[in-house]
Amino acid sequence: MPARKPLLIVFAVLVVAAAAFLLFGRDGAPRDTSPEAGFARDMATHHAQAVDMSFTIRDKSQSREIRNLAYDIITTQSNQRGMFQGWLQQWGLAQATDQRPMAWMSGHGHGAAATPTASPAGEGQGAMPGMASPQELTKLKELQGAEAEVLFLQLMIRHHEGGVEMAEGLLKLSKRDEVAGMAAKIVEGQSGEIKLMAELLRLRGAQPLPSILK
Repeated sequence: MPARKPLLIVFAVLVVAAAAFLLFGRDGAPRDTSPEAGFARDMATHHAQAVDMSFTIRDKSQSREIRNLAYDIITTQSNQRGMFQGWLQQWGLAQATDQRPMAWMSGHGHGAAATPTASPAGEGQGAMPGMASPQELTKLKELQGAEAEVLFLQLMIRHHEGGVEMAEGLLKLSKRDEVAGMAAKIVEGQSGEIKLMAELLRLRGAQPLPSILK
């Protein structure tokens, strides 16, 4: 029995090395199925919807506070989206994948088999927390004035909550500096904007949608 111990140790080391290779290439870059790659792809898609909603309200709202908020979201999330796409290119990975949204968090409170935490978004995006449904996006485009502002704030609060959930999930799975640093910025920035939007809703006599955060 003692003679088998070194063999077991060598086997364990090889298993760990193989697992590391599946997540990170020989050059240390995240692999296709890594949490970093999944986070970059899913958050790029998540940000794209936030930018789209912000353009919608910016073009119809007369409120300076709402327009400034929309501008900040457009600017910040467009820049971050570019960084996500740049990372994937730098890592030699495709911008799109056949993996289901949030598969990178499977087994960590979310993932491919998870139930959507927001209204069904369709087109495979429902598993991403906080995403607005096509029907909600259509309604936002149809409404005018204060009604449009209220719906935008409600949808964007929920959307930001989803972004915070995704970023916090990445922080539990990755220590890669640039990705973890961005995730921490998203948690801080979007949490602050959630508070601002809740106050803007209060001033309009409205309330946020039920929170999706646990």
